[in-house]
Amino acid sequence: MAVNGGATGVVVFESVGSLAAGPWIYAAVAVSVLLDVFVPVLPSGVLVITAGTAAAAGTGAAAGRVVPHDVPDLLALILSAATASVIGDLVAYRLAWRGGERLDRAIARSRRLTTAQERLGDALARGGGALVVLARFAPAGRSVVSFCAGAAHRRARDFVPWSALAGLSWAAYSAALGYYGARWLGTTWLATGVSVAALFAAGAAAGYWMRRSPAS
Repeated sequence: MAVNGGATGVVVFESVGSLAAGPWIYAAVAVSVLLDVFVPVLPSGVLVITAGTAAAAGTGAAAGRVVPHDVPDLLALILSAATASVIGDLVAYRLAWRGGERLDRAIARSRRLTTAQERLGDALARGGGALVVLARFAPAGRSVVSFCAGAAHRRARDFVPWSALAGLSWAAYSAALGYYGARWLGTTWLATGVSVAALFAAGAAAGYWMRRSPAS
């Protein structure tokens, strides 16, 4: 049950949810998610969470009534974010594939990138890509995996399905945080803050497990 319902939820939605109202939110989410493979500091996850909060408020799930706003559709939001995630991965993958010797030298100079490339190659060679999914949640993990997969000339058929699963998992998790956070805590700044904290916690946990995973 929401902590703040009724009129309070609607008032907060006016200041928070309205930022994510309108059909443009899908394009904004898609562009942000696509670009954050190159600029990992972009708050694409926060944007997805905010749109998920708006979706909950718009259906009346959090406020106890239907809010008269053009709010995002949760499924369309997830699909937009997931599709943009895969496209961004593929662009980074292809750029790294064509990067040539300069990119190879840059990776060779970084122990982190070299280790990530070895782990990714081992995972894909075994027919498993859990590392790709895990990296999607870790800070800058998506960038490292996508560029390393391209630089190592891993087959697209080995990388793309796992990239799609990673993008869909991340998008669904982020949107669900916003949606269910609003249902349980109301359309408040507290709900948004708790949801964002949960997203960062998942990223920290993913980064921790990637560091502890033994190298191939």
